[in-house]
Amino acid sequence: MKIKITVNGELFNKHVPNDMMLLDFLRKYGFHSVKRGCDTSNCGLCTVWVEGKPVLSCSYPAVRADGKSVTTLEGLRPQAEEFGRFLVAQGAEQCGYCSPGFIMTVLAMEQELEDPTEEEILRYLSGNLCRCSGYTGQMRAIRAWLQHRKEQKGGEQA
Repeated sequence: MKIKITVNGELFNKHVPNDMMLLDFLRKYGFHSVKRGCDTSNCGLCTVWVEGKPVLSCSYPAVRADGKSVTTLEGLRPQAEEFGRFLVAQGAEQCGYCSPGFIMTVLAMEQELEDPTEEEILRYLSGNLCRCSGYTGQMRAIRAWLQHRKEQKGGEQA
């Protein structure tokens, strides 16, 4: 089947097998931030945005993305690097394998939820697994990041 997918602003007009998952499509065309973890939609490592919403690309057929816009971590580099500094500052960056999917989810959450509570953050991130940490550092980083972003937005309005 021939599909057209825009990835990080670049149009891909490609023939793909009907059963190809978006994860495999993205990796085939060089988007290596998208990781394979479980293939069961349970770990969040493969998180990307389709039309601005987070999806698990390991279980999202590439043909379903036909005509849509997909964003990977490569397309959000400045924001990802900024949030990554918060992870490092809080000692939450360990092996880093889960970081791309985790960061994609956090950045989506920041856009979707205004001033989320800790419970809302935990619920939003429930599908992201990290085998190295106890999530305490990650939660500190998220809270610090959200506070920083809130202050930035407040400064923009002044």
